Amino acid sequence: MTPEECQIETLKHIFKVRSKIEFFCRDLIDRMLDHDDSKLQDPELEHFTRLTPKLKHSTYMSDEYKGFLELLKPALDHHYKNNRHHPEHFPEGVNNMTLVDIIEMLCDWAAACGRHADGNLYQSILKNQLRFGLSAQLTQILINTAADMEGMSVIDYAKKHSVK
Repeated sequence: MTPEECQIETLKHIFKVRSKIEFFCRDLIDRMLDHDDSKLQDPELEHFTRLTPKLKHSTYMSDEYKGFLELLKPALDHHYKNNRHHPEHFPEGVNNMTLVDIIEMLCDWAAACGRHADGNLYQSILKNQLRFGLSAQLTQILINTAADMEGMSVIDYAKKHSVK
């Protein structure tokens, strides 16, 4: 093989990889544009309008929070049915999700943390590991990604967000 032939083969590979990455980019852009649209109309809007302010002042996965989730059950059932970035959308939870679903899920968790006075994505990931039966490997990938989203090393991120 000549250097030119090697370059041609390498360029073919590069373009194939770019095409595959473009698939994910397009899917993520679609998810970004459509995220949680179902919350903007009933049956979800009515319930979320009433309970979102109360959720804001609760701690994620506390008894109070779980009580609000029970009151939101009709809206959440509809929401989970129509939004595949929730493990509850699938019969086997996270095991049926795609990487794009998981990316949207993590972004959703990160944004939801901002709604709580004591929101903490690191702690949410750990709580959701138990809630959804996430593997240690996927949990670590989510933590690594959350740290990267904040521009931090994983060690610094864990130190900053660990409960003291």
